[in-house]
Amino acid sequence: MAAADFQPRIVGFLCNWCCYGGADLCGVSRFQYPPYIRVIRVMCSGRVDPAFVLRAFSNGADGVFIGGCHINDCHYNTEGNYDAFGMVRILKRVLEHIGMNPERLRLEWVSAGEGIRFAEIMNEYGRKIKELGPIDKDRTDGALGLKTRIEVVSRLVPYMKLVERERLRIPERTEEAYDRFFAGEEFGSLLKEVILDKLSLKEIMALLDEKPLSTARIAELLGMAPSEVSRHMNASSRHGLVRYDEGLKAYALV
Repeated sequence: MAAADFQPRIVGFLCNWCCYGGADLCGVSRFQYPPYIRVIRVMCSGRVDPAFVLRAFSNGADGVFIGGCHINDCHYNTEGNYDAFGMVRILKRVLEHIGMNPERLRLEWVSAGEGIRFAEIMNEYGRKIKELGPIDKDRTDGALGLKTRIEVVSRLVPYMKLVERERLRIPERTEEAYDRFFAGEEFGSLLKEVILDKLSLKEIMALLDEKPLSTARIAELLGMAPSEVSRHMNASSRHGLVRYDEGLKAYALV
């Protein structure tokens, strides 16, 4: 499909109290923005579950937009926009891990009185998604296509939410503290330890569900280092998840 003819499919989850009001004002004021954005109203940006985002991408959305109240202006005492902030930062890194461009997922703060800001953001975001092209253009590795990898991540969502609550919480609820934490080395190390390693193992098991494979072949198909695959396989063998045949090919047991 030529770039000029490509019409992106974008799903927008908008907070009822602020961003949805901004979108409504945008329409009433007749500010122009792309017509291919499909809006879903939610009561709070913090209620946007990672599973919603992954389902949208799995069903062919080229971009997902989340719009909420400005930081420290949430209409709920739980300050749900901080929850959205953390969820999006984690999910962007996970999407990047499976070969998706993280810029396909975007989070912005828009108040009910910022109709022109909503239009500006949507126009800029729409242009960006058109530049990225259809989601099918994002990289896939070997036997596991992008859709399959998204489904693997989806099965990990309950665990990711638990990890976020227990291991990736930031005590100080300020935008500066959140920016500092998610841009820091501590977050990168924790993310790899508690989420990305688990995701790599799930991807390996997804391959082994199809047929037995050698460590070298798994590494080739997933674009991983053979030493990393061996580490996961040894741990899986100790826990009774896989076994090896005489040809040193691994079989999934569960």
